[in-house]
Amino acid sequence: MALSDVKCRNARPASKVVKLSDGGGLQLWVQPGGSRLWRLAYRFDGKQKLLALGSYPLISLAEARQARDDAKRLMLAGIDPGQQRSLRKAESAKDSFRSIAHEYVEKLKKEGRADRTISKVKWLLDFAYPTFGDKWIREIDPATVLTALRGVEVRGRYESARRLRSTIGTVFRYAIATSRAEADPTPALRGALISPTVTPRAAITDPKALGGLLRAVDAFDGQPTTRAALKLMALLFPRPGELRAAEWHEFDFESSVWIIPQARMKMRRPHRVPLSRQAISVLTSLREISGGGSLLIPSVRSSSRPISDNTLNAALRRMGYGKEEVTAHGFRATASTLLNECGKWHPDAIERQLAHIENNDVRRAYARAEHWEERVKMMQWWADYLDELQSKRARANA
Repeated sequence: MALSDVKCRNARPASKVVKLSDGGGLQLWVQPGGSRLWRLAYRFDGKQKLLALGSYPLISLAEARQARDDAKRLMLAGIDPGQQRSLRKAESAKDSFRSIAHEYVEKLKKEGRADRTISKVKWLLDFAYPTFGDKWIREIDPATVLTALRGVEVRGRYESARRLRSTIGTVFRYAIATSRAEADPTPALRGALISPTVTPRAAITDPKALGGLLRAVDAFDGQPTTRAALKLMALLFPRPGELRAAEWHEFDFESSVWIIPQARMKMRRPHRVPLSRQAISVLTSLREISGGGSLLIPSVRSSSRPISDNTLNAALRRMGYGKEEVTAHGFRATASTLLNECGKWHPDAIERQLAHIENNDVRRAYARAEHWEERVKMMQWWADYLDELQSKRARANA
C-alpha cells in the first residue's frame, strides 16, 4: 500500500529499523533514534543496490517519488543512478562555487590587483560560502544566492550585501567564460536588496574651520609619525590607503615628486603627486624618525607593517573631531571643494590630481592630459593657502 504524508508524519520508531514501502523500490526507513530516511532499492546489472535520497520531511514524499522516477529513467537509459550520483558529486566538488571562486581570486593576484582589493573580494566571498560554497555552480539559482545576501542584510550591512551580489556575479561570469556555468543568477536579483543610504565621507570645507583643524593637527601630542601623516593628508590629499602603505623609494626629493605605483592605485595606473616645499619639509622630518625602514609610516608595533586603517581617524577623534565632522578620506573632499571654489585651476587638473577617472567615455578620451605643470603650481599654492589658514590670515582673493 502506497504511503501518504500522514503515514510518514506519524511513523514511530522501534527497537529496529522500520521499513515502510511506497512501491517501485521507494522506502522510508524509520531509525530507532527517530530519524526518517528515504531509500531506493533497485537492481542494476543483476546486482541489488540501495540509493540514499535524503531525509523526511526535508525531502517530501512527492520529492522522493520524483527522485525514484528520475532514477528509473536513468536505468531505462542503461545508466546506474548510484554511479551517476557518485560522478555528480565528484563533478560538484571540482566545479563548486568555492573552488571556482578561489581560482578567480588567484587570477586577480596574477593580474597584479592590489592586496587590499583581493582581501576585500575574499572577505565578501566568505559571506557566500556557508550557503552555497560547496554546491555545484550549475545548481545555484537566484533564490539560493538571495538567501546568502539576506544573511548579510539582516545585520544592517546593506552596502556589503550589494557588493557581495556584484562579487558573486563576477565569479559566475568567470565560470561562464571557462565553460563551467551557463548563466549568472545575480542579474535577476536587481531590486531585491535594500538600497543603502549613501553617506558622503565627512569633510571640512569651511576655510576658517579648516584652519582650526590644521592647528589641531600641528598640536597633536600622539605619535609623531601619525601627526606627519595627517599633515601629508592635508597637503597631498591622497587616498588614505595610498599614503598608509607608501614606501620611501617612491619619493624623489630632487624632482619633488611622489610616484604611487599602480598596484596601490584604485584605477590601476601609476600616479604622480607634486611635492610642495611644505610637503618636502614634513617628509624630511619624518625621514629622521622612520627613514631606517622601507615604510614611510610604519606601525609602532612593527617597522615592517604600515599603520592600521583606523590610525588616522582615531587620531582625529582624539583631537575632538567626531566622525560626522571629518575623516581621513575627507581631506580629499576638502581639497576638491576649495580648489574648485577658488577658480584658479582648471577642473581637469584638480580631477587629475585626485586621480579620478572621467565617467563619460567620450570625455575620458579627451581628458588624458596630465596637466602636470599646472598641478605643480596648484599643489604649491594649496600648501601656501593651508599655511595662511593655519596662521589665521585670510587670503583676500581666496
